[in-house]
Amino acid sequence: MTLKVELVSPTQRVWSGEAESVSARTIEGDIGILTDHTALFAVLVDGQVSIKGADGTTTEFGVSGGFLSVANNRVSILTESVN
Repeated sequence: MTLKVELVSPTQRVWSGEAESVSARTIEGDIGILTDHTALFAVLVDGQVSIKGADGTTTEFGVSGGFLSVANNRVSILTESVN
């Protein structure tokens, strides 16, 4: 089973697809998301978002704040900007 992940900024959809895991830095600390994670809403801080795709490749993005939500194996990451 995989996660359906979308990373978006106000101007573009940065990454969208199936993933094995997602990690990000929130105001409460680093978080890792795997399949069947409990529902969650978190505030992101400036830092890295790492997405391990279903094909095993890991892509890292520098983000400037934003929000992350998890529900029913769907991860939505909304950020102000991506570096």
